[in-house]
Amino acid sequence: MARKSVLVTGLAIDEAAESRLISEGVDIIYAGSALASAELAALAAQHQVHGIIVRQGVIDERVIAASERLAVLSRHGTGVDLIDLSAATRRGIPVLRAAGANAKSVAEHTIGFIFGLVKNFKPLDQAVRDGQWPKPGYVGRDIAGLDLGIVGFGAVGQLVAQSATALGMSVRVYDPRAQVPENIIHAPSLEALLAQSDVVSLHCPLTQESWHMLDASALALMRKDAFLVNTARGGLVDERALVEALRSGQLAGAALDSFEVEPPAPDNALWDLPNIILTPHIAGAGQSGMKAVGLSCVGNLLDALKGRPLRRACLANPDVAHLVPASSGIKFE
Repeated sequence: MARKSVLVTGLAIDEAAESRLISEGVDIIYAGSALASAELAALAAQHQVHGIIVRQGVIDERVIAASERLAVLSRHGTGVDLIDLSAATRRGIPVLRAAGANAKSVAEHTIGFIFGLVKNFKPLDQAVRDGQWPKPGYVGRDIAGLDLGIVGFGAVGQLVAQSATALGMSVRVYDPRAQVPENIIHAPSLEALLAQSDVVSLHCPLTQESWHMLDASALALMRKDAFLVNTARGGLVDERALVEALRSGQLAGAALDSFEVEPPAPDNALWDLPNIILTPHIAGAGQSGMKAVGLSCVGNLLDALKGRPLRRACLANPDVAHLVPASSGIKFE
C-alpha cells in the first residue's frame, strides 16, 4: 500500500509493534508529552494522519476532525472513556480496542493488591521500618476462605476468578451480560455482591451508567472489614466517599491503580490514608502485556488501513458499521 502516517498519543509503543508498522510502510509521529487535545489536533492536522494510536490524552472532536485522511482510531488498551465515540461514529471512523491483550498483567496486579491488603503488607512494613516489632500477639487473615466479589466478568475478571479460586477463595460475580461457570456464584445485584464480599474487585468499563457506581451509599453496604480493589477505571469510584469510608472505619482498606483525575492532585486526600495502596495506572504494563497490547493495537490499525475485515469484537462503536465509512477501504466481518 502507499505510505501512510499514524499519530501515537504518547512517548512510545512496543519495539516489535513499532517495527511492524515501519515494515508495512507506515510513518510514525509520536506526540511525546504534547497530550492536550489542541496539541494532538495540531499534530494530526499538520501530518494529515491516516490513523491514531491512542495511548494517552483526550481524543475529542477537535482531534478526530483535524485530519481529512483519518480512517481509524486504534486504542492501545481497552478503555475508551477518553475518546469521543459519538464524534468518531458520525465521521464513519471505527474505534478499535486491543481487547484482552494485557488481561494477564492486570489480573496479576489485582491478585497482588489482594495479597497486600489482606496480609497487611503496607502497615507491617512501615512498623518494622519505624523500629517496631509487632510479632507478639499478631494474628493475620487468611486469603483461603474469603469471599471475592468481582464486578465485570470480561477477560480480566475471568483470570482473576481463576487465580482466586486456586487460592481457595469463594468467588461471586456481578455482570448481567456474562455467562458464569458453575463453580462461581452469580450475584443477583451489585448491592448483594457488596454486602456479601470480603474483597470487592472492579473490572468493568467506565460509562455514563457506571460512573461513581461505588458512591457513599454503595460503600456503606460493604462489610467494615472488607477491602476494595480497582484496577479498572478511576471514575467507577467516588473518591471523596472512599476517603471518608476509609477514614471512618466503614471500610478496612483499598488498593487503587486508577483515579478520577490522572495524575491525582498533590493535595489529594488519598495520600494521607494509611490503609490504602496506590499505583500509577500501570497494572497492564507488564512486559508481556505491553508487547501483546502493542501488537494487537497495531494489528487492528493495519487491518483498517489495508482494507482487511475488522473484527467486531474489537469495535468500541458498533454503530459505525452501519454508516458510510471515512475510508472506502473500511469493512467489517
